[in-house]
Amino acid sequence: MEALKSGSDVLFVLLGGIMVLAMHAGFAFLELGTVRKKNQVNALVKILTDFSVSTIAYFFIGYSVAYGVSFFSSAEVLSAKNGYDLVKFFFLLTFAAAIPAIVSGGIAERARFNPQLAATFALVGLVYPFYEGIVWNGNYGLQDWLEASFGARFHDFAGSVVVHAMGGWIALPAVLLLGARRGRYTKDGMVSAHPPSNIPFLALGAWILTVGWFGFNVMSAQLIEAVSGLVAVNSLMAMVGGTLAALVIGRNDPGFIHNGPLAGLVAVCAGSDLMHPIGALATGVIAGGLFVWMFMVTQNRWKIDDVLGVWPLHGLCGAWGGIAAGIFGSQALGGMGGVSLAAQIVGTLGGVAVAVVGSLVVYGLLKQVTRLRLDPEAEFTGADLSIHRVSATAEHETNW
Repeated sequence: MEALKSGSDVLFVLLGGIMVLAMHAGFAFLELGTVRKKNQVNALVKILTDFSVSTIAYFFIGYSVAYGVSFFSSAEVLSAKNGYDLVKFFFLLTFAAAIPAIVSGGIAERARFNPQLAATFALVGLVYPFYEGIVWNGNYGLQDWLEASFGARFHDFAGSVVVHAMGGWIALPAVLLLGARRGRYTKDGMVSAHPPSNIPFLALGAWILTVGWFGFNVMSAQLIEAVSGLVAVNSLMAMVGGTLAALVIGRNDPGFIHNGPLAGLVAVCAGSDLMHPIGALATGVIAGGLFVWMFMVTQNRWKIDDVLGVWPLHGLCGAWGGIAAGIFGSQALGGMGGVSLAAQIVGTLGGVAVAVVGSLVVYGLLKQVTRLRLDPEAEFTGADLSIHRVSATAEHETNW
């Protein structure tokens, strides 16, 4: 009976990992539909290659940093409990690999390929698992301190802060160190519009991410007996709230509309197991509005060329989600309780600090030893031809 139970849990976590793995196709198509045609191949190649580098970094270093577990044992030992520990690694790897996928969207169209792979290895091997272990494994006693100080630990059920805020705040220093794409902003303060290259691909990416998110959130329980329909419905309500807020505030802009559900889903991850569905709806509405407003502020007023808006989408909406869990997760607002707003604020700020410092160290060191950015000619030509020697679609048929 125990073997049957563990086998069911293995299948459950494996399916969750597959759903989150599929989300990386969503990251790829979202970026593919946003960047200009001359950088579409690069968008696709980066996501797949970053995932592969992330796997190596997390398997050999990151998982041990976060959970103190290594895989330097015999296959017989690793296959214990039907290999549950291995599929748990796979599931959590798909979360870890989201970090470079998020960063990729911010630095698109001007970052060199190999330095970014080196950054991916360092971020997934060291920076991300350091904070992941603090929150989800209780490393360094910080969760115990929060509980003693505020009556509750920092609660992040599915990674609003651990994954999304970390990814968004890691991306921000990288974007700033790289600088804006050439021609994006003129000397007289004007903004050169770079509209999405393919709205259908952008929409496809958003839909793949949205569907996969229900594996991301619901299956974060990691055990069948711990699954809750509350998580699924809260994810749905936050998705809808984010979409409608982006529709209204973004004035029917399809780019905003298709990022709206992602903003809501980013924000609800942390408290999806605690909130009342109406609280989840409010969380999503605020996240959708926050994304649209801050995307326009960063791009047009602050002149920060964050191509996919990953800092407002993941960084800010993820941080909002960490705090929202402390607000709408409280019993006073219909939630399950057992959460402290003060602990949520401290834990969220801690994640932001680790992300920013880690990113500055990684990208700062890389900038000292190599060039982070494509040279002007390669950037003008586009990453597809300058790096991969092929365009997304053939310009001419071959004539013999």
